Amino acid sequence: MIVLRLTRVGKKKQPSYRLVVQEKHKDPWGKAFEILGQYNPRTNPKTINFKADRIKEWLAKGAQPSATVHNLLVDAKIITAEKVNATMGDKKHPGKPAEADAKKAEAKA
Repeated sequence: MIVLRLTRVGKKKQPSYRLVVQEKHKDPWGKAFEILGQYNPRTNPKTINFKADRIKEWLAKGAQPSATVHNLLVDAKIITAEKVNATMGDKKHPGKPAEADAKKAEAKA
């Protein structure tokens, strides 16, 4: 399976990330089919530079974005969808919509 995911680059304690297209079972720091952009969470505001046309092309070919990449693409308005829960806290239901978790928290309060 082909995936869109972030791979970390940058110095120690100064992370920045590249958006890459890779085979799912390959090492995230290994060779990628293509570099589609970069993301720097340390700047204010966060820097997102993505190649929207290439991302849409890979998604049309069947590439699956990771949960974090999916949320970044929604923020950048490259895709129109709801954000998903990107935390690994609930391993039984990864990628569950974030709104469902918010409703559960409200019900408990």
